[in-house]
Amino acid sequence: MYNNWLDYQKKHDFLICVDSDGCAMDTMDCKHIHCFGPCMVEEWDLQSWEQPILERWNEINLYSLTRGINRFKGLAIALTEIDKQYTHIDCLTDLQTWVNSGATPSNDALQKAIDETGSPILKKALAWSKAVNAAITKLPEELKRPFSGAKDGLTAAAQFADVAIVSSANRDAVLEEWTKYALLDHVDIMLAQDCGSKAHCIAEMLKFSYAPDHVLMVGDAPGDRDAAKQNGVFFYPILVRHEAESWAELRQTALAKLQGGTYSAYEVQRIAAFTANLGG
Repeated sequence: MYNNWLDYQKKHDFLICVDSDGCAMDTMDCKHIHCFGPCMVEEWDLQSWEQPILERWNEINLYSLTRGINRFKGLAIALTEIDKQYTHIDCLTDLQTWVNSGATPSNDALQKAIDETGSPILKKALAWSKAVNAAITKLPEELKRPFSGAKDGLTAAAQFADVAIVSSANRDAVLEEWTKYALLDHVDIMLAQDCGSKAHCIAEMLKFSYAPDHVLMVGDAPGDRDAAKQNGVFFYPILVRHEAESWAELRQTALAKLQGGTYSAYEVQRIAAFTANLGG
């Protein structure tokens, strides 16, 4: 398996890109509920408003059309609302400026911004992100499992396509989770948070001469859909709270339509169901 595209070698004419958290792995809810939100409360001393803040964090990141947003962009949204509704957040504009700057939203890029600016809120954001990563490693193993049908779907995809993990999650966490359940047996390349945005990763993979109508992005969030659209490739949604059914349909219907050149009309139906499922 390749860790980036520098030495990658294409094997098939088709490419299936698959997100990790909340898509292949049933890890998104537990990470936000037990790690992301609580670590934000701790880092910014928000215990006085903990319950409504955590509920809003989960709505932003799990159960609305901002589901799956990058952690730092989600943090900026949450802290902006907290600043307006509950308590002042110092130097908030520094964080807002950075997340909107076009910089890769990763720990390494944030450290570079800290080195350049010394901004206190950027330092707190990095401390929060590292605390989240540490908390994720301590989650009980029974909370971090693949969705039913995900392995079968990956197996079916690998019969005719190259398979790429395209995830905004921490590389070490993705590697640990996919290795534990032997999902990497069906993967050719892993592109995680350190490789850049999902749209960027798909664009880099297209340089290996995959026809756009031979490429499918499988994901659970609007960001996955948008990354596919930006690159002119197809999108298949894994619906939150309907993950097993979504993986079954991918294996039984979607992959055949992709191979047969009839995916376009089918995609319209799936995206409509996806939008409605997130309250859109």
